[in-house]
Amino acid sequence: MLTHVPGRAPGTRGERFAVLDPAVGEAFDEAPDQHPDELDAVVDRAHEAWRSWRADPVARTTALLTAADAVEAAGADLALLLTREQGKPLAESYAEIARTAARLRYFAELDPGPQPITDGRPVRSEIRWRPLGPVAAIVPWNFPLQLASAKFAPALAAGNTMVLKPSPFTPLATRLLGSVISTALPEDVLTIVTGREPLGARLASHPGIRHVTFTGSIPTGRAVAEGAAASLARVTLELGGNDAAILLEDVDVERIADRLFWAAFRNCGQVCMAVKRVYAPARLYSQVVEALAQRAKTAVVGAGLDPESQLGPVNNAPQLARVERYTAQALADGARAVAGGHRLDRPGYFFAPTILADVPSDSRVVTEEQFGPVLPVLRYGSLDEAVEAANGTGFGLGGSVWGTDLDRAEAVADRLECGTAWINHHAELSLAQPFAGIKESGVGVAGGPWGLYGNLRPFVVHRPEEA
Repeated sequence: MLTHVPGRAPGTRGERFAVLDPAVGEAFDEAPDQHPDELDAVVDRAHEAWRSWRADPVARTTALLTAADAVEAAGADLALLLTREQGKPLAESYAEIARTAARLRYFAELDPGPQPITDGRPVRSEIRWRPLGPVAAIVPWNFPLQLASAKFAPALAAGNTMVLKPSPFTPLATRLLGSVISTALPEDVLTIVTGREPLGARLASHPGIRHVTFTGSIPTGRAVAEGAAASLARVTLELGGNDAAILLEDVDVERIADRLFWAAFRNCGQVCMAVKRVYAPARLYSQVVEALAQRAKTAVVGAGLDPESQLGPVNNAPQLARVERYTAQALADGARAVAGGHRLDRPGYFFAPTILADVPSDSRVVTEEQFGPVLPVLRYGSLDEAVEAANGTGFGLGGSVWGTDLDRAEAVADRLECGTAWINHHAELSLAQPFAGIKESGVGVAGGPWGLYGNLRPFVVHRPEEA
């Protein structure tokens, strides 16, 4: 059985910080609080490892497939640690680990082979894809392992090395994951560093890093881009979402209510592409509100290690305070809490699953990203009004349309200003598809072959047909 073992590049100065269990709000372990000055040596070692890692694509494929097997073998230990520090139900932690292993296998088997250029000239031209060098990744606390793998799997498969920094709220499972994967990789190909700010800022701006990939809030994403600009490093930013779900007049409310509810509340609503606003036609408004409220009232909220729990706690105290603040402001603005609306009276960071009705359209819980177990339901009169409202924020990550006439629903979905639109479901992604936001929701593309090529640069060779 695996135990919680240190990852590579432990803090040499001995400082550590506490890691809290959000189900009780108390510390249960510690992680190294590495100093930004340590990054110079870490990046130098990553650069040295890159020289051989980039040279043998067959060995890379074998190593990444072996790493996937190792992740699955360590699943029980990883899941337990992930639930302890993140709070999600244990079944969801297992699902995150399975996704991590699947992503390693998917990218290991992609082949960015040479591509000929046919342009009518008597020259044989070919694009050959080359890795960038050491890559940095900064990962948030909502899906620590899944989002880490979304960054290191394509980067390593492309022939880069990586320095990865998890959130200080969830460093432990990522460190363990790094140790597990490192059994299959050459030394310093993947390095996990942990610590509080300014460690992340220093990593994003480090001159030895050639690509910075970040998932998190819009303000932090801007800061990451500014830091990377100093060395003209490439950036991929997966930022916030405020996804709208539009229900059409012909929607079967009871048929879709479960799917709609869990599209908003999975992982306690802490999903960038979760449904965060519902627009319902006036005729069906009361029925929609009641159907969602009934599910919110009966959802089982508890510690992630309790097999009965369907929803865990909010991950951390600052985020719980944000959820409380946005909910209180909505109620002060005139909204009604048809279900929930308050923090639960128990230890830990628990907030009652909340359905808000009659919410003013300019309330912050509508215009901003609440990122918690709170869902506003808004009434619309005309479909044009609903589409305009759905598109009326600075976000553009995802959106969905729900109805019986699929052709009509698809026509409405085509009007949404976002990177991904779903019909009668939400927030489901294939490993093979691109994932990208527009407007303030992101820069660059992750997922599928696009995620792999985002970690490569084209190198063109021209050869004449005759000497």
